[in-house]
Amino acid sequence: MRTSPPMPGLAGKRLERAIAKYVEMRSYEKAAMAEGCTLIAGIDEAGRGPLAGPVVACACILHPERPVYGVDDSKKLSADKRDLLFELIRDRCVAYACGIEEAPDIDRINILNATKRAMLQAVSQLHPRPDRLLIDAVDLKGSGIPVVPIIKGDALSVSIAAASILAKVTRDRIMEALDVQYPGYGFARHKGYGTAEHYEALRRLGPCPAHRLTFLGSLDRHV
Repeated sequence: MRTSPPMPGLAGKRLERAIAKYVEMRSYEKAAMAEGCTLIAGIDEAGRGPLAGPVVACACILHPERPVYGVDDSKKLSADKRDLLFELIRDRCVAYACGIEEAPDIDRINILNATKRAMLQAVSQLHPRPDRLLIDAVDLKGSGIPVVPIIKGDALSVSIAAASILAKVTRDRIMEALDVQYPGYGFARHKGYGTAEHYEALRRLGPCPAHRLTFLGSLDRHV
């Protein structure tokens, strides 16, 4: 594995631990390579649980000789670290792509189907086309590519972890834009999740076009 400049702030023992973790998290990728795969994509999503905003899925093919040390499950990373890794992943990966399903489609086909559709969108836009998909515990059919579902895959596979960071940062930036478009809800802060601030804003303003109406069925119990 060729050495790449690490994420800023990684040095000494911290860098050693990050390298060791990266090597450990490549076990699924190495297994796929041992079976003859050369382009292995990780897939993950962000935004299945919020009351507002899209669900975003990203697919990412990491370069085997351009590691991104520090990659981990996006939920374990600070926003600043995610932003740094987002740029490093985009710069060093072979390819990445995102699929987005908006609130009206989530209401129409439900969140699970919308998530799967966003994932298939992301895979279909990847060039070159991967020959193996590693995915965080979703039964994804329809891509025409062999799929390996991995429970808690964003903490076990570097490819899925990279995809989780891309999806999370992409969605957070969408929510920040929606905060400008629909002021008063606090989207830039809570990213559409059901916080006390968000429910209070719904009580005052009612839902906006970015809200998932099927997620607001229990709204009366919160406002």
